[in-house]
Amino acid sequence: MAVRPVVITGDPVLHRPAAKVARFDEDLRVLVEDMYETMDAAHGVGLAAPQIGVGLRIFTYTFPNDDGVPPRGVLVNPVLTPGRTSQDAPDQDEESEGCLSVPGHSWPLKRAEWVRVAGFDVAGDPVDFEATGWFARVMQHEYDHLDGKLYVDRLNERWGRKARRAVKAEGWGRPGHSWTPGVDEDPFGH
Repeated sequence: MAVRPVVITGDPVLHRPAAKVARFDEDLRVLVEDMYETMDAAHGVGLAAPQIGVGLRIFTYTFPNDDGVPPRGVLVNPVLTPGRTSQDAPDQDEESEGCLSVPGHSWPLKRAEWVRVAGFDVAGDPVDFEATGWFARVMQHEYDHLDGKLYVDRLNERWGRKARRAVKAEGWGRPGHSWTPGVDEDPFGH
């Protein structure tokens, strides 16, 4: 098991759809263990394989919930079906998200309050559950990574402008930027 560098917005793997996992084997198990190690070292609640430079449809999560779902898991080749998303403006205090691939920043984003998630675990066994509230938000955030989207791509015009300015000020938006959780300074101050 190893902590892997997290790539930052601008790396091509973050901005293209990930490929389906074809084999549930030892290589997959090792990758998932590395993802857990990296997520934990970063104090994250989720991590998608593209965030560590691997263009496969996998994400891990660790999030206590009231939905009867284990608080820690992996989804391989997931399919996500969201409920409706309110068209109201997002609440800056209650709906701000952060992302390990846009480290140290957060902006508010509206998300569906309910989703259905189906996929497979690391052994290839089916997984199917519903998620609500912030757990649903985590599922949507990580799933977006598998489709080549970052949460900043979904921000409304006001917050999107701020995000674009911050990315430019950081010098990101092009390949070659990463940080290693547990080695580099924690951009979120954990």
